[in-house]
Amino acid sequence: MPTEQHWIDLCDPDEETLRAALPTEIHETAMNRILGPARTEPRPRLQAQGDYVFGVLALPSARPNGEVVFQEVDLIANLDVLVTVRKTPEGHTPCEFDDAHNAALRNGSPPGLCLHVVVDEIAERFLAMVDDFDEHIDELEDHVNDWPSTDIRERISSIRHDILHVRRVLAPTRDAARAVLDDRVELDGDVSLFPRDIELHFADAYDKLLRATDGLDLSRDLLAGVRDYHQAEIAVNQNEVMKRLTVVASVLLVPTFIVGLYGQNFIHMPELHWARGYEFSWALIIVTTVLQLWYYRRKGWI
Repeated sequence: MPTEQHWIDLCDPDEETLRAALPTEIHETAMNRILGPARTEPRPRLQAQGDYVFGVLALPSARPNGEVVFQEVDLIANLDVLVTVRKTPEGHTPCEFDDAHNAALRNGSPPGLCLHVVVDEIAERFLAMVDDFDEHIDELEDHVNDWPSTDIRERISSIRHDILHVRRVLAPTRDAARAVLDDRVELDGDVSLFPRDIELHFADAYDKLLRATDGLDLSRDLLAGVRDYHQAEIAVNQNEVMKRLTVVASVLLVPTFIVGLYGQNFIHMPELHWARGYEFSWALIIVTTVLQLWYYRRKGWI
């Protein structure tokens, strides 16, 4: 069992605890960022700062109500130790990766590999989140004709907002992993924090982030398809309503014309003094109405 601890994980530490855990003197800007409040949408990055690497990552999770939450994870890494600082967003419970942390400690993983474990855990959670989006979209597709239009629109808007929210964090996370592969995150000196074998592990995490990006794009397209289908269904229903209203107006047009015709107050109108004029007008209205209904039914308009 290795006794040396290469990964120190802190959750919402105070300044004294943080400074005691840090492996080296860091820039004031990085310290202010680590001590600052948690951001609801952190922008992930990894930057080499001489003899250490400073990074900001985001641990995604979904609350029971479906809301997407990101917990900011700031980190300092050098050749001796990785220090991660998890910041809990206000009103939320802390996210954790205890299983990954404990496994890395048991295996005595070096700091560079521990950092890969963090990135890989984040990549796995992004993939799980994409699967959740797909499940919600499949549910929408199954019930798009059953649920009220208001509920459908609210769900589409909510999922679309969450997809955009995740995409804004996923893209820079992918770029941060790519920076390790491109050797843009290296310490001063001859010893590398990310030797070849660790870079291969980062390549796997990068591939997962790429799959999550592609899956997110597919989810967005599927959601757009559901939205377009729902809008087309609404348009078809509106057309059916307008068609029926038009038929009703057309059916009433001829009787209205007949009534208006015989409602003219001219003295010399033959039918005014006809004993059967009233019955004739009703017969004319009924016959023309039936003929119209028969014609519209034959055309498939009603």
